[in-house]
Amino acid sequence: MLDIQNITISYKDRPTVKDFSLHLGEGEICSLVGESGSGKTTVIRAVLGLLAGGGYVSKGDILFEGKSLLKNTPAQWRALRGTDISMIFQDSGAMLNPTRKIGDLFVEYIKTHENISKKDAWDKGVSMLERMRLPDGNNIMKSYSFQLSGGMRQRVGIAMAMTYNPKLLLADEPTSALDVTTQAQIVRQMMELRDDFGTSIIIVTHNLGVAAYMANKIVVMKNGEITDAGSREDILGGKHSDYTQKLLEAVPSLGGKRYV
Repeated sequence: MLDIQNITISYKDRPTVKDFSLHLGEGEICSLVGESGSGKTTVIRAVLGLLAGGGYVSKGDILFEGKSLLKNTPAQWRALRGTDISMIFQDSGAMLNPTRKIGDLFVEYIKTHENISKKDAWDKGVSMLERMRLPDGNNIMKSYSFQLSGGMRQRVGIAMAMTYNPKLLLADEPTSALDVTTQAQIVRQMMELRDDFGTSIIIVTHNLGVAAYMANKIVVMKNGEITDAGSREDILGGKHSDYTQKLLEAVPSLGGKRYV
């Protein structure tokens, strides 16, 4: 489904991500793990064609279902984003306009991608919110983002991202701003989306515990380069570098028991 072929991502001719490759099949989940500034978010933004500040792919290619994303026109990107490829941001609440109600934003989003009446778009939004286990979706649609908790806002972001059952979901630290109980709920819901719709997921996270629970594949990055890549079993089972070992040792234990 997704084939990232040895890409280098540059800003003003200065490479920040070097020689990154990844193959992701249908229904697979890959976790990108590493410290801040290692290039994780840059990679998924490149996949969605959303590199900021003049960033560009200076080498390699990104193929989605056999077609190069780097050759997409603006019209092709508009058709692809939010339908076949969606993204969940680190704090979905920050991406929601606080002066507009959730329903206004959701209806506009749906009508951008589909020729549908406002009422049908509203009903579709309510249905998606309730699928994300938000109680009384109609009331959520009538609320402003600042009236919702962090976990509720994140569920709204996931609901919008999953409206068209994307083939590929890109998640940028989707649980980092949430309490541990809500983190667990969000992770379980993302796993259910994979199970229900066969969605492939790339999740950026600092949390190796999340990566260990969710991912089929783990890619560890440092300073814009891959230090380790492989199956979850290989990476957690000892086939890794000293840097990855330090990340594993930093995961706290519970009652003397380690879970990664």
